[in-house]
Amino acid sequence: MRNSCNESKTELTNFPASHETAALEFYQHMYLIRAFEQRTFDLTREKPSPIAGSVHLCAGQEAVPVGVMATLRPGDQVVATYRGHGWAIASGLPVGDLLAEICQRETGINGGRTGSAMITAPWQGFIGENSIVGAGVPIGCGTALASLMQGNEGVTVVTFGDGAMSQGALHEGLIFAAYRNLPIVFICENNGWAEMTPASSINKVERLSERAAGYGMSGTTIDGTDPFVVRDAIQLATDRARSGLGPSLVECVVPRLWGHYNRDIQHYRPKADKANAEAADPLEVMASRLIASRVADSDTLSQIRREVDRELDAIQTRVLDDPFPRPDTAREHIVAAPSISKRDITTSCRETEQVTYIKAVNEALRRELASRPEALVFGEDLGKAGGIFGATRYLQRDFGVDRVFDTPIAESAILGSAVGLAISGMKPIVEIMWADFLLVALDQIINQAANVRYATQGRCTAPIVVRTQQGVTPGSCAQHSQSLEALLFHIPGIKLGLPATPQDAYDMLRAAVADPDPVVIIESRSLYQTSASVHYGDQVAVVGGASLRREGSDVVIITWATGVQIALDVANTLADRGITVGVLDLRWLSPLDDTAIDDAVKRCGGRAIVLHEANITGGVGAEIAARISERHSDAKVRRIGTPDTRIPSSPVLQSALIPNAVGVEAAVLGLLEQ
Repeated sequence: MRNSCNESKTELTNFPASHETAALEFYQHMYLIRAFEQRTFDLTREKPSPIAGSVHLCAGQEAVPVGVMATLRPGDQVVATYRGHGWAIASGLPVGDLLAEICQRETGINGGRTGSAMITAPWQGFIGENSIVGAGVPIGCGTALASLMQGNEGVTVVTFGDGAMSQGALHEGLIFAAYRNLPIVFICENNGWAEMTPASSINKVERLSERAAGYGMSGTTIDGTDPFVVRDAIQLATDRARSGLGPSLVECVVPRLWGHYNRDIQHYRPKADKANAEAADPLEVMASRLIASRVADSDTLSQIRREVDRELDAIQTRVLDDPFPRPDTAREHIVAAPSISKRDITTSCRETEQVTYIKAVNEALRRELASRPEALVFGEDLGKAGGIFGATRYLQRDFGVDRVFDTPIAESAILGSAVGLAISGMKPIVEIMWADFLLVALDQIINQAANVRYATQGRCTAPIVVRTQQGVTPGSCAQHSQSLEALLFHIPGIKLGLPATPQDAYDMLRAAVADPDPVVIIESRSLYQTSASVHYGDQVAVVGGASLRREGSDVVIITWATGVQIALDVANTLADRGITVGVLDLRWLSPLDDTAIDDAVKRCGGRAIVLHEANITGGVGAEIAARISERHSDAKVRRIGTPDTRIPSSPVLQSALIPNAVGVEAAVLGLLEQ
């Protein structure tokens, strides 16, 4: 696709005869979007307003979704920005359901859970708006990759504004798309403003599409006010994508007729800029061309507008009379309802093998790939190399490069594409090499994956599995040694497990893959070479449930991951002195097994120690201690963890910080003396 741009106002040329019918339909669709946005804007100005919060409107951009959707086929998918009402309408979502959602009514397409900026309907090919700038690009990569894997010839269209071109997640997504040669079209709707900052003051290239060459993809800049220009350019791009020639970047130059959001008074905007935008109003230009071409006269266009307005009048009346969501539903659809069932897998294998923790992980992945054709395993260096710790060794050899593959060093793209894949029915199992690296891409777990089930009222989910590892080992520095489970523990919608044994490394990973929600498995690097007998059963347990590793009646140590062996060592030592110490391995922090905690605490007369490697302040131990104190009036609870410090590389300094058996034993004895 050649790079071309018409930066002047659209000339009032006649439509070719072949365009006449489409021109009138385009006008009607564009007017519907404009009238919908005007109505929405007007509703936000009423006092009291039936719409709570800010609304971002797309006036001036109507020709882009109308032109694009004229080229797409059933099975194609759209990922939009928070300024995406026009895309939702063009995608065929019921207009009444959209307005009801914007008005936060029970009848809204998402039941009032998303409001204006996050409307989503994956069941209709509209993956949704995204209120995090640029975040939809990696997700779109995932839906496009799913189309490739499923062989359905589908294309994904991802839209974003010019301001998003500065986002790292977008950059990662473009690299990922080019690397995987994905059937995806990236559409930048350039209205000249990055929120309230002129894009020209930021971007040092005249055309943003010029950046496409740096990613190795096709790029073009077009007049985004003409739906025919948009349609024809996108047709070329989608044809390229369907024929295996990879992604394209299409920059659509559009005017911004209104402010960044509904209450933006635009005090920062030059009058000349507003006047230029109004002169390029795509709806007015389209009307003038229709009349000049004698395709329609002013009366015909007025009739079209009246019919649309009449339809919207009826919709608005109905919506404003619709009920608000019931308060008792606010906590529904965070995660799937608990299940106690187990899934039979296709193979019947009851063998037991003495293996290391990391080999148990490898075996779990192998069996999931063998029993699930929808499963994919990907991440940095885990394909040909088998991962830096060997967790995926030989999996690419045995299952092929399409199902086990390497990625760019791009955590946002890895996690975001996993979200898109999961929404599309695949089962992505991704590795983030170090838990510390999650911090550069938490958005895709917290703002994206964790929200899908809730936003769609349980109609869709994003059951990604994320493997990572954490913790202190000799020589690790402060950027490769943090224990970060508390960050994810705090987030509703994510399940979180930390296996302490080779058996659990196997069982919990398989449970995570079978689960219908996003699951993060945090392994312990220091445990990778520990060895034990592992039973490869023919059933897969569900997520959740603590394990009582040792019974005791004097004190219980509640712990997980690296704390388990420390607790068992202390229990063994004190047993020689007649002190019985229970050891409760929580295994899963989310869902938290409160019943097991309560039982263990009661058995020990309320005496409990919560042990973890993570630093004390704000740790998971604080929450567990608080729950115990709230439920047990006689409780005596102590927390043990790393002090609130950074982790040094020196093994000598490390040993002075992280919990050890000597300190835990002293804490147990101190608790018994009280």
